[in-house]
Amino acid sequence: MDSTQTFRATPLSRIADPSREASLARLEALAHLLDSAFLIPGINRRVGLEALIGLVPVVGDLVGLVISSYIVGEARRLGAPRWLLGRMALNVAFDGAIGIVPLAGDLFDAAFKANIRNVRLLRRWMERSGGVRPNEIEGTAVRIDG
Repeated sequence: MDSTQTFRATPLSRIADPSREASLARLEALAHLLDSAFLIPGINRRVGLEALIGLVPVVGDLVGLVISSYIVGEARRLGAPRWLLGRMALNVAFDGAIGIVPLAGDLFDAAFKANIRNVRLLRRWMERSGGVRPNEIEGTAVRIDG
């Protein structure tokens, strides 16, 4: 090694933080509970608590909106950029606005799954920024027969 080479330390913000991964895991579990925790027999469709809560007129939709907003708030706490928070907020607002419509809104809410979308967006951003380890390995698998 010659004396002109310098080494730069990896910034702490780029190292996967176990507490950030734990927060993301909790958000993924919450999103699953809200959007796809239960299987409807016969039609093999998954729905979550938010769709069931949304069956209660107005109050159920507001409760679902507040819980979905919690995920956006946690994304802010985790350092998500404004553009990502805006996209997540639009998903929540769209879900809430359509969800207010009786019956059709509830069917839409069961299909749109805004919380899972938002947590997936957050995970992708956190993986790209180095905040968490990738959930999936990117690449191509090649079978080698020996």
